[in-house]
Amino acid sequence: MLVEVIQADITTLEVDAIVNAANSRLAGGGGVDGAIHGAAGPGLMEACRRIGGCPVGEARITPGFDLPSKFVIHAVGPIWSGGARGESDLLRACYRNAMSLASSHRCESVAFSAISCGVFGYPVEQAARIAVDEVLGTPPGDGIPSRVLLVCFAEPTLGIYRRVLAQRQSA
Repeated sequence: MLVEVIQADITTLEVDAIVNAANSRLAGGGGVDGAIHGAAGPGLMEACRRIGGCPVGEARITPGFDLPSKFVIHAVGPIWSGGARGESDLLRACYRNAMSLASSHRCESVAFSAISCGVFGYPVEQAARIAVDEVLGTPPGDGIPSRVLLVCFAEPTLGIYRRVLAQRQSA
């Protein structure tokens, strides 16, 4: 599996699935979640309403509607509360569940937003380590994506994710 860190607007990527940093109501919101809902059009909101929500640590999948991606995987990350409330386990579960959905839907390529790093306040360095560890730790098997993009919108986040990936790959 090829894993890359890139700076981009995730809504423009031509991949099989993009992973949205969603809220538990799957209702759209600010940041990447709002951008994805805006770019996908009203069909995405209707599909999310039919799902009815998603618990923290889990993920749900919908069509991509007006996006260039076939699917949107909605992963609900934890809100950072200092680290003593199981936040790392919940964030790890987000990545595992999103990769599982991508595999079960035969996605060759998947692009992850920086889950929980925006308004949810997760420390970027810690979130990057979890993201890289979980993606690279995905067990080989039938249907796993051959290309995974870790997509950062802002330059500071990009630098941290690139450094963490390089450290993990050289270890």
